[in-house]
Amino acid sequence: MRCVNGSVLLGLVWALSGCEKPPRAKVDPLPAPVVVTTAIQKTVPIQLYAIGSVKTIASVAIRPRVSGELTGVYFHEGDSVSENQKLFTIDPRPYEAAVQQAEANLAKSLTILKGAELDMERAEQARKSGVVASIDYDAAVTALANAKATVEADRVAVQSAKLQAGFTTITSPIRGQVGELLVSRGNLVDANSPSPLAVIHQISPITVMFSLPEEHLWAIRDARQHGPVKVTASPRGATIQATGELTFIDNTADTLTGTVQFKATFPNTDQKLWPGLFVDVVVHLGQRPESVVIPATAVQTGQRGSYVYVVTSEQTAEYRSVTVAFEEHGEAVIAAGLTGGETVVVEGQLRLAPGVKVEVKGAKGVPDSPASTGLAMEGSK
Repeated sequence: MRCVNGSVLLGLVWALSGCEKPPRAKVDPLPAPVVVTTAIQKTVPIQLYAIGSVKTIASVAIRPRVSGELTGVYFHEGDSVSENQKLFTIDPRPYEAAVQQAEANLAKSLTILKGAELDMERAEQARKSGVVASIDYDAAVTALANAKATVEADRVAVQSAKLQAGFTTITSPIRGQVGELLVSRGNLVDANSPSPLAVIHQISPITVMFSLPEEHLWAIRDARQHGPVKVTASPRGATIQATGELTFIDNTADTLTGTVQFKATFPNTDQKLWPGLFVDVVVHLGQRPESVVIPATAVQTGQRGSYVYVVTSEQTAEYRSVTVAFEEHGEAVIAAGLTGGETVVVEGQLRLAPGVKVEVKGAKGVPDSPASTGLAMEGSK
């Protein structure tokens, strides 16, 4: 008779009795490590961002109104010039001679007029006495009228000659910055030439043109109804900043780009802005008080939109749909879905699902945005 192993017999007994194997002990999954932050409430500025270009309010191309030799240049290239400041002179001698000739013609005409008036007086006396023929009286009347007309024509000629002589001195019609000298002293200039002698740009005040998405139009118009809308502009790559005011909203939107054009005016007395520069523009629309703010890295995007994971008091992950109103400079302002003081996951979301246990490995605070920069409306930058 063979010996049967005890373990084999035990197995046979379990099999014959129809009993199941005992269940394995359940092992709880390890908590997911996460880094969290606390949603805070604070006042944040409402701002729109754009790229603009600096435009002059006025630009004048200086051209001669009379022809002649350019005898004087009274500025240096790049100078700031004031209104009515002398810039150029053209040889005035031919025009001064024309004035003298016109004045001499006027003096001659005045003498002839005096003689015609005396003749008319004698003709009037002779007519009263009946010793002058009608034809002679009519001739005296005609001569007097011609003399008066000649005097008036010569007076106009004197005024015209003086006006032409005045054009030999060219002054600045505006206050601004003069550019390159395009014609040097000693050259002959022509009144009909299309080429200017120089170009003056008005630097102060100055404007900045920029465009924003059409969905921001109503917020900007609403802000203007409550007072001036502040606009700041910084040349690209520079740390300086100029402050101005929104002064123009175009009366139509661009159907191709879906944007509206705006203009801001800057005093620019310190000349921080220069014509033709591209600048970073910030439109300040006020402030949003008591806003819930979290780091932008906490916000995830799924098929149902933006969401975050909130750590509950049981140390589990809770899925929470949120609406983001603003996002800029590492901050996200939550319009709906969160309240101040809740704990939000900022790192480790990939291992999370609703109800998963979490282990807090660290905490981060909400980054502080510079007060002068604030937050930008979503899609405005």
